[in-house]
Amino acid sequence: MAQQHSSLLQRLLQRACDIQAREVSATLVSFSLVLVLMAAYYILRPVRDAMASDWSDAEVSVLWTLTFLFSTLAVSLYGAAVARIQLRYLVPAVYGFFATTFVLFFVGIQLVEDRSLLDKSFYVWISVFSLFHISVFWSFMADTWTRPQATRLFGFIGAGASIGAMIGPALTAVLAAGVGIDTLLLIGSGILLLTLPLVRWLQRLKLEALGNTGVAASSDDFTYIGGNPLAGFTRFLGSRYLLGIAVFILLYTSISSFIYFELKNLLADHDIEARTRIWAMMDLVVNILTVAIAAFATGRIARHLGLPFTLACVPAVIAAGLLLLAAAPIVAVVVTIQIVRRAGNYAITRPGREMLFTAVDQESRYKAKPVIDIVIYRGGDMLNAWAFTGLTQGLGLGLGAVALVGAGIAACWGATGIYLGRRFNQRATAEQQPRNG
Repeated sequence: MAQQHSSLLQRLLQRACDIQAREVSATLVSFSLVLVLMAAYYILRPVRDAMASDWSDAEVSVLWTLTFLFSTLAVSLYGAAVARIQLRYLVPAVYGFFATTFVLFFVGIQLVEDRSLLDKSFYVWISVFSLFHISVFWSFMADTWTRPQATRLFGFIGAGASIGAMIGPALTAVLAAGVGIDTLLLIGSGILLLTLPLVRWLQRLKLEALGNTGVAASSDDFTYIGGNPLAGFTRFLGSRYLLGIAVFILLYTSISSFIYFELKNLLADHDIEARTRIWAMMDLVVNILTVAIAAFATGRIARHLGLPFTLACVPAVIAAGLLLLAAAPIVAVVVTIQIVRRAGNYAITRPGREMLFTAVDQESRYKAKPVIDIVIYRGGDMLNAWAFTGLTQGLGLGLGAVALVGAGIAACWGATGIYLGRRFNQRATAEQQPRNG
């Protein structure tokens, strides 16, 4: 009977992705893990975004600068942890640590009268967490699945993130008025702790079910990576392939930062509860659109059309949308571009980008990848925040003019995606050669 149920489940999953029988359990646990992670984050994200409308563009730019600095420090400390903590403890330790900090923020809020400084500290800390938790997850995935498995399955696994990103804001939209904004910190922390048994379960499955010893899914999980704690920075700087991924992310942050600031300013006239609900509902709409693409299309796109197309298709659509915005600079177009950008990123671009890291060694996955995902990303946020402030408050450019700048950036973003996809294919054909960052 159990075998019949397993066979039925496999047939159902094959409607979404090309999955083999031995991969079913590990795929579903990976799917569930990122679902829980994103649900925890998206409970807290609307709280953070709602705060920003109370501050000027310059104030938010300062906070994004602090986020970059704290992200750099956090990645350096994480590099030291990677060198000294056994891999089986590393991922649970990261998630347990962040869950504890959210409880501490809740306690702090109850103890202070003027919470303005604490609110800004929370904004920065959630911004650090927002990239850290998902970067660590995808490092774990790249260290669990082989390159062909990643091409077939990462799209479906990534759909779990979208479902979690629907559950989180839905809970926030329902609970914000009832339990209060502050209590959401405790709820997010509790949900984040649910990841710990899922991580341990997947660590067992990658040995017992997958047997992927070729991607360090062996007894290496019970030892240390070792090496220099700052090796992530040196490996990143010494690899054209990793530098290319960093450029891809920088160009993406340029688009996302500009659109974020426009929406922030548009919502300034609403109170914080209304803003929280609006951001939450926008998250919900984006992720509803994302699930179908990620679950049913991304793996097939990557497998049949190739990674160059996978990485370049969303930038091409965004470039066209920004040209439309330049011609018709209205709010509805901005909102549409934001929805398309985020849904396309979550469903197609992000899984495709994570496939790139299956072509590097283990130390690069755990040390260099966070440098790119967090330090470079937040550095891009910081630079783009000040660039937006300079274009709008300094030069006085309007929405249409900024959109033209963005269209050019999106075109460069797509060209970089094509380059990286071709480099990935070259590494795939040279599988027998040692993989070096």
